[in-house]
Amino acid sequence: MLVVGQIGKPHGIRGEVLVTVRTDEPEERFVAGTVFTTEVPRDRRVSTGPAPETAPGVAYHVPEKLTLESLRWHQGRIIAQFAGVPDRNVAEALRGVLLQVDSAGLAPPDDPDEFHDHQLVGLRVVAVDGAELGTVQRIEHAPASDLIVLAKAGGGTALIPFVSRIVPTVDLSGGRVVVDLPEGLLDL
Repeated sequence: MLVVGQIGKPHGIRGEVLVTVRTDEPEERFVAGTVFTTEVPRDRRVSTGPAPETAPGVAYHVPEKLTLESLRWHQGRIIAQFAGVPDRNVAEALRGVLLQVDSAGLAPPDDPDEFHDHQLVGLRVVAVDGAELGTVQRIEHAPASDLIVLAKAGGGTALIPFVSRIVPTVDLSGGRVVVDLPEGLLDL
């Protein structure tokens, strides 16, 4: 599965939510009628208290699938309306939920220097001198550049800017990413 977005806070009282885009192709992934698989992150940043009631005595549980009914863009994020989300209480219960699509049906990018996140996750990260540094845990899409979240071999994580000067080689067939890190980057 490929994460393409994350639901944020509710927008208004009619069940709309803000969605942070986590894909380079939002116009292809976010179209009315699209069905997303949901994942509730373990580290969800909202209260894990009792679920809101959708009707007297009936608690809301995040469904396995959400269908996008409508969307509009606002300040670089999507304001989305999903089927079955009638009000702000239900929208609040979705905060932090990841939206995913099946990665098996995705065509590889046309640009040889472009990759889908799922192609990189799990690859070994090695320094130019061959030292094993860890594995790609995930890719963060930041405003300035994408970041490789490195699960360091000795424990912990580090962020590596995904730019050609620092990441000169991505070898998918060899299962590795070669990095040329500035001194001290892994100590931050």
